[in-house]
Amino acid sequence: MAAALVAGLACFGSASAQPGRPAAPVAGSTAASVTLTETHELALGWSVKRSILGQTVYTEAGEPIGEVQDMIVAPNRQVSYLIIGAGGFLGIGRHDVAVATHQVRTHAGRLELPGATRDTLRMVPRFDYAESTAVRDHFVAHAELDLVAARARIASLQAGAASANAEARVRIDAQVAKLRQDLAAAEKGLAELQQAGASQWRRFEDKVGELGAQLRKSVDAAVG
Repeated sequence: MAAALVAGLACFGSASAQPGRPAAPVAGSTAASVTLTETHELALGWSVKRSILGQTVYTEAGEPIGEVQDMIVAPNRQVSYLIIGAGGFLGIGRHDVAVATHQVRTHAGRLELPGATRDTLRMVPRFDYAESTAVRDHFVAHAELDLVAARARIASLQAGAASANAEARVRIDAQVAKLRQDLAAAEKGLAELQQAGASQWRRFEDKVGELGAQLRKSVDAAVG
């Protein structure tokens, strides 16, 4: 098992993409079930959680230097990197580093990182997920476009109401009121997300997305 551990990681994605194998099911498009054949494959398969996540990584001298915290799957579906949490053994905060899978080997039933020491791992730049600031700013920018579009539609409706007949003005006033209500909710949700900061904004992402979708729906429906 040990000899196949890292090799299994390297071909994890490519094996599922072989010709003749069924495509992976898309969420919401298929029932959440497996066939008898698939159940047999599952029983004989390899569990990432049991086999590698949380496993201690050692130096060649047998010194523990960290634990496997995560795996990074590249866009080509190859497992390219292991995220190793180092530093905990020294009583300091964990220092996550990304290590290419081909650099890790198995020996005597354990994971080893040849040539590494605690000191060398501490010198490796800390790994941070491509998260936070850049992704958040991109999300916020798109959310703000929805707000701008809603404000523009409100202004356009109000301008048209000036020359509309009484019946049309009633309809326009109702549309403007609905737009203002949805706009206020979207503005509040986005403000909460921005106040949450780079490390917590994901908690508000779904809510802001739903409010934005509702706002766009109201904008499309408000035709005067």
